[in-house]
Amino acid sequence: MYYVVTGACGFIGANLVKALNERGVTDILAVDNLEKADKFRNLADCEIADYMDKREFLDLVEHGQLDGGVDAILHQGACSDTMETDGRYMMANNYRYSLALMDFCTEQEIPFLYASSASVYGGGSVFREQRDHEAPLNVYGYSKFLFDQVVRRRIAGADSQIAGFRYFNVYGPREQHKGRMASVAFHHFNQYRADGKVKLFEGYGGYERGEQRRDFVFVGDVVKVNMAFLEERISGIYNLGTGRAQSFNELAVATVNACRALEGKAAQSLEQLVTAGTIEYIPFPEALKGKYQSFTQADISLLRRAGYEGGFATVEQGVADYVRWLAR
Repeated sequence: MYYVVTGACGFIGANLVKALNERGVTDILAVDNLEKADKFRNLADCEIADYMDKREFLDLVEHGQLDGGVDAILHQGACSDTMETDGRYMMANNYRYSLALMDFCTEQEIPFLYASSASVYGGGSVFREQRDHEAPLNVYGYSKFLFDQVVRRRIAGADSQIAGFRYFNVYGPREQHKGRMASVAFHHFNQYRADGKVKLFEGYGGYERGEQRRDFVFVGDVVKVNMAFLEERISGIYNLGTGRAQSFNELAVATVNACRALEGKAAQSLEQLVTAGTIEYIPFPEALKGKYQSFTQADISLLRRAGYEGGFATVEQGVADYVRWLAR
């Protein structure tokens, strides 16, 4: 019997594989698409029972060849590029793939935990798991939104666990393969190491320069929530963020000061870093106008009511851990 992790070579998927290993689970079927082969590095320090290409895996599922052989599916596999314009690809990869796996899990009566996204809320200011607050701005967000609607219709009649997590801005180890879609913390670390400075957007959407705010959540906390729900067999759709919005300025300061600490240098304030040219502001990209969330902050009251009591790292805490990991 396997625990299946889709998107296993990706950012959150690989962290989930590692977390299962730490709990003594190694009978893991890792599923992914390795057309971009460098992602394999995320699993190099993990123990799995087998690896399978996504297309082969989906074919086996649809033909019943995995019936009775799976304990649970942690479905993280998706195209997460919010700038992707091929809607057919996005819907096939994110929506139809997810439907097939949920159908399999409900028929087999096994847990199905899947990745949704805070992108379902679009440009709104209320981030609560209710239909009237959901208005995605791009086809990625729509693919996640549409699947969540199917889950809502089916969850009450399911005899097994279905749990979806609307990830906010996740950052942390094992995201290096994501390129331009990696977290701002990752890019700031590399910018500082290469040029001695980091870049932030000028003001946009009523926000001053660098004061756009997001709910930045450390991947270690994301993993803890997934593991807790898997153990407790809790169903539902939940926001997975910290419940606390912090500015890009705060993130930049945290990243630079974590790097400075490794260099034996004292921390500096935002004002000092701007004056020194260590933090630089650049024009807001035209391509992002109208498609950008300037503010996100998860309402995690439903997550708390479901019984999750764990804490969440602040940007200052999480980024310090992450920078130490990146600098190894």
